[in-house]
Amino acid sequence: MLSAFLSAFRTPDLRKKLLFTVGIIAVYRLGATLPSPGVSYGNVQKCLDTLQGGSTGVLNLLDLFSGGALLQLSVFALGIMPYITASIILQLLTVVIPRLEQLRKEGQAGQAKITQYTRYLTLGLGILQSSAFVALARSGQLFNNQCDQFPIVPKGTGIPDWLTLTILVMTMTSGTGVVMWLGELITDRGVGNGMSVLIFTSIAARLPSEGWKIKTTKGWGMFFLVIALVLLVITAVTFIEQAQRRIPVQYAKRMIGRRMYGGTSTYIPLKVNQAGVIPVIFASSLLYLPTLILQFFDPNNPGKTQAWIQNHIVKASAPEHIAIYFLLIVFFTYFYVSITFNPTEVADNMKKYGGFVPGIRPGKPTAEYLDFILSRITLPGALYLGIIAILPNFFFIWLDNQQFQNFPFGGTAVLIMVGVGLETVKQIESQLMQRNYEGFLR
Repeated sequence: MLSAFLSAFRTPDLRKKLLFTVGIIAVYRLGATLPSPGVSYGNVQKCLDTLQGGSTGVLNLLDLFSGGALLQLSVFALGIMPYITASIILQLLTVVIPRLEQLRKEGQAGQAKITQYTRYLTLGLGILQSSAFVALARSGQLFNNQCDQFPIVPKGTGIPDWLTLTILVMTMTSGTGVVMWLGELITDRGVGNGMSVLIFTSIAARLPSEGWKIKTTKGWGMFFLVIALVLLVITAVTFIEQAQRRIPVQYAKRMIGRRMYGGTSTYIPLKVNQAGVIPVIFASSLLYLPTLILQFFDPNNPGKTQAWIQNHIVKASAPEHIAIYFLLIVFFTYFYVSITFNPTEVADNMKKYGGFVPGIRPGKPTAEYLDFILSRITLPGALYLGIIAILPNFFFIWLDNQQFQNFPFGGTAVLIMVGVGLETVKQIESQLMQRNYEGFLR
C-alpha cells in the first residue's frame, strides 16, 4: 500500500488531485472552527467544559456530522447535513412526482436540473435550521439549559438583537452554500465524492478527542480494549459492505446492419447493504421527535408521562430505546430499498436490450425473481444495519458515563467512514490501474 501511495504521488495529475482535496479539507476545517459574528467563543468553550460531552438528545447526530462545529455556532456549523437532507427529500419525491421521475430518466441534462433543485432546497433548509439553532442558543436549550450563566449570543452589545440574529442566520446559511460548493469542487477536481469526503473529515476530526476522553476517564486498559473492539467492528463492516449477490445476465446476439451486438455475459450486483446508511438517519431523526416534544414541557415539573418518555424512550441506554431504534432501522431498510430499486423497471430494461437471467423467462418472471432475491438479502442487511447502529448504545451502558453521548466509534460513524474510505480507495486504485500500475491494494 505504501508503494501505491508513492506511485500516486509520482503521477502529476493524480498528485494534483490529492493535494487539491487536502487543501479543500483544510479550508473546511478552518470554517468549522471559525466562530460566527455575534457568538461569544469564550462562553461556548465554558459551556462545552461544563457539559463535558457536547450535545445531548436531538443534536447528537448533527453535531457528529459537523465535526463539533454545531455547538460552537461556527461559520460551517450546519455542515453538510442540509444538503444530505435535500438530496434524500428529492430522491423520495422522485417516486411521487412524475416531473422529477421524467427528469431522472433524461440522463445528464435531467440530473443537472435535479442537482439545481437540490441546491435551492439546501439553502432553504439552511435558513430554517440556522434559525432554529440560533433560537435554541438564545434560549439556552442548545446545552439543555445547563449554561444559563454563559450566554452564547450575549445581549446588550450595542447592536440590535434582530440585526445580530439576522447576521447569524445569514452567516450560517452562507456557510452551508460554501460547504456545498467545496464538496462539488472535490467531486469535479479532487478524489472521491466531495460530500462524502467532507462528512468523513467531520467524523474523523472527533476521533482523537473522544479517544483521549476515554483514556483520561477510564485508563489505558479500557482505551486499548475499545480500540481493539473498534478494529473488529471496522473489519466486520468492511466485509459486509463489500458483500453482494451477483445475478448472472446473458445478452442475446443481435444483428444491426452488418454488425453483430450482444452475446456477452454480465451480472447485476445486489449488495447486502443495498440501502447504505439512509435507514439509520431516518430512524435517528424519528427517534428525536420525543425529545423535541419534551422541549415544550416544564423541565422543573415533569409529569408521569414526561418522566416515562425521558427514562424509557429518550435515554439512549434504555432497553425500550434500543429496541425501537433497531425495529425502525429494519423497517426503513425495507422501505428505502423498495423505492430505490424497482425490479420491474430493471427487468423491462433487460428485455429491451435482449438480456435475460439464465433459466428465467424475460419480463414479469424476471421481475418476480429479482424481487425474491432482493427480499432475501435485504433481511440480513437490515439486521446488520440495526446491530451496527445500536453498538454505541451498548457503549453508553458499558462505559457508564453520560459524556460519551457523542461516541464516534460505532453506528453511523463507522458505516460512513468505512463506506467513504472504500469508495475513495477504489477511485484511486482505478486511476492507478489506468496508468499501468499494480493498483492501490495488492
